[in-house]
Amino acid sequence: MSVNQQTSIPAIVVFDIDGVVRDVSGSYRRALADTVEHFTAQAYRPTADDIDRLKSEGVWNNDWEGSQELIYRYFETQGQSREQVNLDYESIVAFFQLRYRGNDSNNLTGYIRDEPLLLQPSYLNQLTEAGISWGFFSGATRASATYVLQQRLGLESPILIAMEDAPGKPDPTGLFSTLELLQCGINNINIINDSPSIIYVGDTVADMYTVEKAQNIQPNRTWIAVGVLPPHVQQTAQKRDDYTESLKKAGAKIVLSNVQQLTPEKIQELV
Repeated sequence: MSVNQQTSIPAIVVFDIDGVVRDVSGSYRRALADTVEHFTAQAYRPTADDIDRLKSEGVWNNDWEGSQELIYRYFETQGQSREQVNLDYESIVAFFQLRYRGNDSNNLTGYIRDEPLLLQPSYLNQLTEAGISWGFFSGATRASATYVLQQRLGLESPILIAMEDAPGKPDPTGLFSTLELLQCGINNINIINDSPSIIYVGDTVADMYTVEKAQNIQPNRTWIAVGVLPPHVQQTAQKRDDYTESLKKAGAKIVLSNVQQLTPEKIQELV
């Protein structure tokens, strides 16, 4: 099936960024592991599987909070209560950012500079040509998200709701806010009343839960959760299958190995 570029597909696609637009296995996840290792005095460095298990709980979308949680859990295994552990959250954030952003306040020199891109601007152009509106809702900081969208992908003024703009996922407030920003550019369509299908594309259980919560709040609309496998879980068939199953259990209608497989034709099938 082909999509006529003159025909507008009644769908809006909102993308997560980390694990969908960019590979963060060597950046955010590396900074998380560094942070946990530092604050446990090098006694514990979480593996990729440890981080995946944490995120599979569906509430640790914020990697600063995830770092803190893994530090607490390590000390609990050593017989210390959380009250006994003298953790300063702001110090955790500062150390994490030092690794991720670097130590130059005027330039990004940290792990963020080495993030492989998982989609190309030409893919987004294909969606636009098919009449599909798109934007971004991410738990990344605005500075980090803007860096990848504008400086790496070359997008001009993309629609973006970032960490500072909304509560963390799985709270769907940020998803609703993204749709409100998109509303102005959809040929005067009222996206609340005319209700094109909404597709949210993410790589974590929290992303899938966000769609479920949006559906509960606005049940008159069609909400579709699309899962994307982050690169680090595609190294073995077992990891890939387990991660796929976790996303489907959390509500993913389909799970893709790369976001660019969500073509206009595939979107047409979904809606």
